[in-house]
Amino acid sequence: MQFTSVFTIVVALFALIPLSVQAAADESSKQTISQKIMLASTIGPIDAGIVGALEAAFTKKTGIAVEHTGAGTGQALKMAETGKYDLVLVHAKALEEKFVADGFGTNRYDLMYNDFVILGPESDPARIRGMKDAAAALKAIAQTKASFVTRGDMSGTHVKELEVWKKADIEPQGAWYQVFPEGAKGNGPTLAFTNEKQAYTVMDRATYITMKAKITLQILVERDDVLLNYMTLIPVNPAKFPKVHHKEALQFVEWLQSREAQTIIRDFGKEKYGEPLFFPNSQEGKKL
Repeated sequence: MQFTSVFTIVVALFALIPLSVQAAADESSKQTISQKIMLASTIGPIDAGIVGALEAAFTKKTGIAVEHTGAGTGQALKMAETGKYDLVLVHAKALEEKFVADGFGTNRYDLMYNDFVILGPESDPARIRGMKDAAAALKAIAQTKASFVTRGDMSGTHVKELEVWKKADIEPQGAWYQVFPEGAKGNGPTLAFTNEKQAYTVMDRATYITMKAKITLQILVERDDVLLNYMTLIPVNPAKFPKVHHKEALQFVEWLQSREAQTIIRDFGKEKYGEPLFFPNSQEGKKL
C-alpha cells in the first residue's frame, strides 16, 4: 500500500514536468509576440500587398509583430513626429531629409523602388502618347487644358507630380486641374476617380498594374528618370522619443535590407500579375 502511494506520487510529479515546460514555453511565446513595432507607411505599398507580406515574414522569423498605419508620405511623417510610431516607410526625398534634419528620424535606409507613369484616356486629347520627357508631356496637358486629376495631399505621389510640374516650369491651376477630394485615401481611389473622369494623372506603376483589369486608362508616358519612385525606411529617433522601440525597429530594418527580404520584394507580384511590382534597392538587393 505504501509502495503504491509513493509510486503514484512519483508518476504524478513526472506527469507535471511536461506541463510546466509547455507552460513556460507558452509564456515565453507570449512575451516574444508582445513585442510590437508601429510602422507609419505610405499607402501605395500597403494597397499593393507588399507591406503585409514583409511584415508577416518578419514576424514568423522573429516573433516580433509589426502593426502599420497607412497615410500619404507627408501625413505619415507628421504621425511619426508624435513619437507614437517606431519607423516610417515613405517616398519623398525632400520631406524625408527634413524629417531627419529636424531630429525626428535617425537615418534614411534604401528599401525598394518602382516608377511613376503618366496615365490618360485612349483618346489622348493632349497627344502625349509615347513621349519620353514627362515634363514636356505635362506641359502639353496644361496647354490643351485637358482634364488632369491630382491627389493634392502632399503624399509621395503628389510630391512627385509637383516635381515634374516644376521641371516643366508650370504651376497647374484652373478648372482642368482637379484635386481629388478624397486623395488622402490613396492611389487606388484616386486612380478609380481619374478613370471615371477619363482624365490624365501621374500614378505609380504598381497601382496601375494591380488595377489595370478594372480601368480603361492607359500608360502614355513612362521610363523618364524623373519618374523613378524610391522608397525609404527611417527609424524614429530614440533621443527625441525614448519610448520608441528602437532596437526592434533597427532589427526590422536590418532584416528588410537582407537578401531574404529583398528576394521577397524582387518576386512579389510576378505570379499574380506576370511582372514585379517593386524592385529591391538595398546593398544586398542590388546583388540579386
